[in-house]
Amino acid sequence: VQLQAFGGGLVQPGGSLRLSCAASESIFRVNGMGWYRQAPGKQRELVAFITNGDGTNYASSVRGRFTISRDNAKNTVYLQMNSLKPEDTAVYYCFSYSGTFLRPDYWGQGTLVTVSS
Repeated sequence: VQLQAFGGGLVQPGGSLRLSCAASESIFRVNGMGWYRQAPGKQRELVAFITNGDGTNYASSVRGRFTISRDNAKNTVYLQMNSLKPEDTAVYYCFSYSGTFLRPDYWGQGTLVTVSS
């Protein structure tokens, strides 16, 4: 599976961005997809994931502000990010997994999100 991530950019605090992750084949072939992020000098952090059964899970730092969703017809997963904060600045990586979200099988290229005034 090849994953392509889109949608990063520069946004002011309080603003919104939507990230997209397009898969090269049916996303039903994997158990779930999601996003990690890595800020400069920090460890990689799980942001959110969504399962084939549409179950979702979010990091406490983004719950209530971010929403993950999927479009099965387009083989695409989205991350809608609202009320962005400077601490959300990071490179965001989408992933897919067949076993556990803790051990992704495939990764997309990172997309940089910068939240700054």
